[in-house]
Amino acid sequence: MEKSRVLVVGGTGYIGRRIVKASLAQGHETYVLMRPEIGLDIDKLHMLLAFKAQGARLVEASLDDHHALVAAVKQVDVVVSAMSGVHFRSHNLMLQLKLVEAIKEAGNVKRFLPSEFGMDPARMGHALEPGRVTFDEKMEIRRRIEEANIPHTYISANCFATYFAPNLCQMSTLLPPKEKVHIYGDGNVKVVFMDEDDVGTYTIKCIDDPRALNKTIYLRPTENILSQNELIAKWENLTGKVLEKIPITGDEFLASMEGMELANQVGVGHYYHIFFEGCLTNFDIKEDGEEEASLLYPEVQYTRMDECMKRYL
Repeated sequence: MEKSRVLVVGGTGYIGRRIVKASLAQGHETYVLMRPEIGLDIDKLHMLLAFKAQGARLVEASLDDHHALVAAVKQVDVVVSAMSGVHFRSHNLMLQLKLVEAIKEAGNVKRFLPSEFGMDPARMGHALEPGRVTFDEKMEIRRRIEEANIPHTYISANCFATYFAPNLCQMSTLLPPKEKVHIYGDGNVKVVFMDEDDVGTYTIKCIDDPRALNKTIYLRPTENILSQNELIAKWENLTGKVLEKIPITGDEFLASMEGMELANQVGVGHYYHIFFEGCLTNFDIKEDGEEEASLLYPEVQYTRMDECMKRYL
């Protein structure tokens, strides 16, 4: 089967760059949207030029230039959006509506993957303010995609390992704790951790797969379903050092939101759903329209959290 041509929007972003890498590695003709809004961001420019050197094609178009965007979309079969939805960077999910309009007009796209890559927003209708805006916006994008009958795949990638594993799920640091660690509740709620390169790999595996068409694909490989306590035990095993455990109740954790900046309040809400409610694992993947990536693609040698944490020794 001929491999699809892929356009990545948000290709210089945290997950976007990994999707570009995976698309090239899996032999797809890969296009990366280069937006004039890049301005004087020399790091992004260097990244785009590096993609070009690796074989990607740079397509210049602004999201505000509908005709240029339609022309860009017409060059490919698949569009993957990895625009940022996190508040501590740039939160611009709704700009994707312009992409949806361009895809609708172009009429040639065989698959669109909007920027998701976290918790499944369809299961977050109960989410706390102010963080629920992320899920509400993702659901609005889904609604527009489905209204336009655009073939799609939604990727639920859970917790990015670099943000959640080496720091043992502590907020406000990416580094491993040295003496003590805060435990959410009893620390036994199961969470899913995903290496970011694996997110890129599984995402690209889906794009030509009829089994993933118009479905939500959960990245939930068995050995990366761990509780916070299990993750800490792995780290203690690697270091040979036992950390002091400080439990924090759900009420205490939510109370800590008071007086925080918006981005931190969003983070607390999301952490609460993950570590106290267990929103990543408190359901079975068995509905019509749902699949689990490691079962679809058993050939992918996904990164375990021991490997991820070893880099920090």
